[in-house]
Amino acid sequence: MAVVIGFIFALLIGLSLGIIGGGGSILTVPVLVYIMGINPVNSTAYSLFIVGITALAGAYSYFKKKMLCYRAAIVFSIPSFIAVFYTRHYLVPLIPAHIADFSGLIITKEALIMLLFALMMIVSAFSMIRRQTMASPHDEVFRPEQIRFNYPLIAVEGIVVGVLTGLVGAGGGFLIIPALVLLVGLPMKAAVGTSLLIIAAKSLIGFAGDLQTGMQIDWTLLLSFSFFALIGIAIGIYYSRNIKSEKLKPAFGWFTLILGFLILIKELFFQ
Repeated sequence: MAVVIGFIFALLIGLSLGIIGGGGSILTVPVLVYIMGINPVNSTAYSLFIVGITALAGAYSYFKKKMLCYRAAIVFSIPSFIAVFYTRHYLVPLIPAHIADFSGLIITKEALIMLLFALMMIVSAFSMIRRQTMASPHDEVFRPEQIRFNYPLIAVEGIVVGVLTGLVGAGGGFLIIPALVLLVGLPMKAAVGTSLLIIAAKSLIGFAGDLQTGMQIDWTLLLSFSFFALIGIAIGIYYSRNIKSEKLKPAFGWFTLILGFLILIKELFFQ
């Protein structure tokens, strides 16, 4: 029964990605951990694959609209790729199983990962609730000759996003999209599409880092979950033309915010 519920959530995760263009992948790790019973370390690895595949499907729809900036994707991705690969391949395996004990509050490796994930959920939720529109010049038209690059800040942003992705298995679109708009000058639609391409590539590279550590993968479960997520994103993209994502995004943000605080409380007080 838990597996069936998990696959239903996979469908909903893909649906949210297709309709609002992001945010849904932040639910992948909690579903894998609390519903499907997979340990947090493996769940973050599975999430990288699931997020990578679904983001790639989403990026394809922007490719057909010619709303991808490949140069921006490459410039942003290089430091991000390096950071996410080394985080998964070297940093995560180095984290000790038992980290600290504060008056009976035991912080394990798995608890630390879920606490970091909950904090990322809360930050992501606020970015969806604010309803802030980051318009750039010629917001509806993508002209490659108009883009600019703040290379030092892009490199720092890429490293930060890569490390976060490697630690918690989430895409980090709420950090990438503002960077592409503010530091590169992309129109919003092109920023969303390019962000999906970056997320897809770095997530799958991070997953490759896990494979090299010898992690045991339940491919049947992983591919099945990904399949339902892809069905969801296809349905979401189809209906997104008739649904205003800006009305749904704040509601989804509040849901994510509440879930993030529940995870914090659970990991801190109900281990």
